[in-house]
Amino acid sequence: MPVPRSFAPPRSASRSQCPAALRRGGVLALAALLLPLAGCADTSGDAARALASDLATALSQHSLEGVPLIDPNAESVFQEQASPLGGYEVDVTAGELERDGDEATVPLSWSWTVEGHEWTYDTTALLLERESEGDAEWAVDWTPATFVPELQQDERIEIRREFAPRADVVDASGEAIVTRRPVGRYGLDKANTDPAAVGASAERIAAAVGIDPAAYRAAAESAGPEAFVEALVVREGEEHLHVSPEFASIPGALVVPDEMVLAPTRRFAREVLGYVGEATAEVVEASEGAVRPGDQVGLSGLLATYDAQLRGTPETAIEAVTADGTRRTLATWDAVPGEPLAVTLDQSLQSDAEQILSQLGEESGASAIVALRPSTGEILAAANGSGNGGMNVATAGQYAPGSTFKLVTALALLRAGVAPDDTLTCPETITVDGFTFQNYDDYPAAAVGDITFQTAIANSCNTALIGARDRIDDGALASAAETLGLGAELDLGYPAAMGEVPPAEGETENAADLIGQGRILASPLAMATVAASIQAGHTVVPHLLVDRAGEAKPATPLTEAEAAALRGFMRAVVTEGSATFLGAAPGEPVGAKTGTAEYGEPGPDGAYRTHGWMVGTHGDLAVAVFVESGVSGATTAGPLLASLFERW
Repeated sequence: MPVPRSFAPPRSASRSQCPAALRRGGVLALAALLLPLAGCADTSGDAARALASDLATALSQHSLEGVPLIDPNAESVFQEQASPLGGYEVDVTAGELERDGDEATVPLSWSWTVEGHEWTYDTTALLLERESEGDAEWAVDWTPATFVPELQQDERIEIRREFAPRADVVDASGEAIVTRRPVGRYGLDKANTDPAAVGASAERIAAAVGIDPAAYRAAAESAGPEAFVEALVVREGEEHLHVSPEFASIPGALVVPDEMVLAPTRRFAREVLGYVGEATAEVVEASEGAVRPGDQVGLSGLLATYDAQLRGTPETAIEAVTADGTRRTLATWDAVPGEPLAVTLDQSLQSDAEQILSQLGEESGASAIVALRPSTGEILAAANGSGNGGMNVATAGQYAPGSTFKLVTALALLRAGVAPDDTLTCPETITVDGFTFQNYDDYPAAAVGDITFQTAIANSCNTALIGARDRIDDGALASAAETLGLGAELDLGYPAAMGEVPPAEGETENAADLIGQGRILASPLAMATVAASIQAGHTVVPHLLVDRAGEAKPATPLTEAEAAALRGFMRAVVTEGSATFLGAAPGEPVGAKTGTAEYGEPGPDGAYRTHGWMVGTHGDLAVAVFVESGVSGATTAGPLLASLFERW
């Protein structure tokens, strides 16, 4: 005869460890009250609470792994329903457990972080005590509603995300630089192509847009019967550059109008601004949930650095969807539009600089032009040549600056008491610790011998400055460089390498440093800053972001007398020295300094390759031009500077 449930004995001794005498009447029960009760713990209840804690911990890891379940299939059901939320952080905490015999309930508090928003709700988990291998064990009676309130077995979770249009990169006047621009997507429309002709049409389309015919044919043939198989994306107005007129006559050929986030041209400040494209796996992983596969993000340059600002946050809806498509909203948040990024680039001057650099051949290697407004420090152009291999040489590349660095040496000598009209000796050669220095090949014979300090700078006499090296104290060269903005450490929101002036290791290196060789390094941005500081009469801090202008605090500020002397030197370079070809530039007087720097290893003839440098000022404009491999500063970089001044 079955024992009534109300009188049924415990299914396991583990349910309670209280002495049996306490569960019976009589003297033994009374005596038992006098015994210590430490062994009367409710271990079954402790096990249920431990399970509730383990459940919350597992759910915070988006998992039910290791959690005892009444239905073993519940884990896979949960994983399938929860997978759309797998990329978002969640914290699940278990509340106070309530037990009723072999059943217990525990409240679960869920707190998700979704696209920067908090989504919180509460559910209840049911725990049941069951026999397992002769012992009592607690397990979770999991249902979809334990995961999300009222969620049904046939419902799945979907997350809809839609960004507002990406914010623009604009110039100081608010005119768009990087914005949505019309493009055409060229490809094959298989839905309107005879299946037997797909392969042939694909090869003809590939030939018309200049891509690999075999690879495109394979892609077209493997795509679905209704697919549009994209071959090439072309910005509006450039079709004649990339697409053959034959494209229009190919069966199945189609152009789909679209828009993409683009700069004015493919080359426009690309190494500085970067570009926008589909998020890579690395970007998704590094975003900690902010970026999802398929999102359009900045992939390099400022567009990557300020991607979160430009992208904003999407309109987000979390929905429960049934098999027949019925939807109900669980949570929703409005989109937060991105904010524009304002930069100081002058679109016309940037385009001019890039067009000028495009005239260089492959043998020139890397090249760059940087233009600043001395009165404000604004970077008006940061152009990189096509030979840079995608590197941002303009603001971040560092090279030996050659004789353009003599402007720094000149300041150090001025501070040592050498006046512009003082006499220096310019021999044909000078030997320091066994190493012989000489002037450049076509140095004017008339400027050899005893000449003024100004003439030495104007004609770029190496030996005169090296001969005056004993007048410059240790640390004075680095101090002069700092005064002119070279060697500073900037953190103004963009890549900026401002050069290096390390202490010389030996007398020969000290001599080489004075003429911009040795271990002296500078970027085109740094040398443009030197010229700008001289023109402005104070240390200029170059800035690219409109709202992030820096303030320089050199240990020794530039005096007006020093600035005037340096401006006189730069003017003399144009009127009587190595850059007389700039004298015809229209408008305000031009100042300049040429520079040639040897680099690399000597060739079979013993000659080194040379960088070509040129810095110049023209009114409220300071420019540095750099060409990695050239004849000399005046010959290679000089005409580029002259061309830019003509357009200014």
